[in-house]
Amino acid sequence: VPEDLGVVMQKDLFAPRVGATYRLGHTAVLRGGFGITNDPYSLSRSMRTNHPVLLNVIEEAANSLTWVRPVEQGISAIPDPDLGNGIIPVPGNATVITLPQQFDRGRVWSWNATYEKELKWGFVGEAAYVGTRQIDQLGQREQNYATIGGGSAGRQMFARFGRTAPTILIAPVGNTHYNALQTRLSRRLRDGVSINVNYTLAKSMGISGANNSDQGPSIKIPEFYDLNRARSGFDRRHALNIRSTAELPFGKGRRWLNGGGAFAALVGGWQVNNILSFLSGSPFTVTASGTSLNAPGNTQMADRVKDAVKILGGIGRGNSYFDPFAFAPVTEARFGNGGFNILEGPGIAQWDLGIFRRFDIAHRNVQFRAEVFNVTNRPQFSNPGANRSSLQLNPDGTIRNLNGYTEVTSTRGRFSERQLRLGLRIGF
Repeated sequence: VPEDLGVVMQKDLFAPRVGATYRLGHTAVLRGGFGITNDPYSLSRSMRTNHPVLLNVIEEAANSLTWVRPVEQGISAIPDPDLGNGIIPVPGNATVITLPQQFDRGRVWSWNATYEKELKWGFVGEAAYVGTRQIDQLGQREQNYATIGGGSAGRQMFARFGRTAPTILIAPVGNTHYNALQTRLSRRLRDGVSINVNYTLAKSMGISGANNSDQGPSIKIPEFYDLNRARSGFDRRHALNIRSTAELPFGKGRRWLNGGGAFAALVGGWQVNNILSFLSGSPFTVTASGTSLNAPGNTQMADRVKDAVKILGGIGRGNSYFDPFAFAPVTEARFGNGGFNILEGPGIAQWDLGIFRRFDIAHRNVQFRAEVFNVTNRPQFSNPGANRSSLQLNPDGTIRNLNGYTEVTSTRGRFSERQLRLGLRIGF
């Protein structure tokens, strides 16, 4: 076995950076920059579970109400792989992830242009254009893909090797683009008050199913790769963030009640922090049953039958978030025309509040912190169910059961509910 494992790695990983600043008078500045970064994806992330590094032992009982064997008999012996001449046969049902003989990393081009200006009353405004283009993004390319209508027997390596498991090559899956207008209005701490407002209008286009290099395209068949072009799964078109800090103007060193006394000590040393966050929804795909497609491993899109998909905004069982009749199931051996990530789910609105109180004790300071996340306890809803084939209709075409389709039935999990955190910080 050669030291390089038979893989020739790229040698020309040149990654330059350049930036420039130009001052426009006494209150404005123009900045710009450009840089190239090599794809930093760690190959060990995907390769660490290959056979025989990871071996699966599956033992099944006669039924779900009994056991395989008594505990004292233990589990079946795990067969040791025969290293032999260094070539280890891989079972046909074991997933393989490997590299091409010539491995080249993709590149990320990033650029920005920023205009910053000092405004009245201590405010500073900023507007920036930020762009990123990833060329030859690495991902998991399925080599043992199934053809349309071929089923498992139609996989590329089934006839010759009997392989039914994924056989993945870490290789380029396509290009991605990110373009954004990023704006900021800020006021540094002055008279005990600071504020920072950030707004971003952005669009990210990428490969459906491959939001990062640990994933592969939703459609695995090379001649249909173009159908994977879609909004990135993490794309948020609008993002507004408002942060503020206010130190109450009472007590020692402040504007009012600074002469000492019990009342001044009681009302002094308080700080109130606020964060308001607003995000538009994340994109999702309306899918359909892949039975007629009969190409295992591929994602089937529903057919879009209306030009405009009305967002109804319903939440909970029996309430549609979007028009359920805007899509139709696919009953032929082909991909649907709906497209990936064409709809957006519910957005996010959240208010976080922090109240701090500072005490000075014998050359030390103690700060008590009370923080409330999601003060209003507003639920942050997940995207709706989007499998068109789940919809059940009556003979007259009316809805009998949405069965999860178009229904929002869950929240985003962590931090969706109100949380309270208390803390004590001692400085010395």
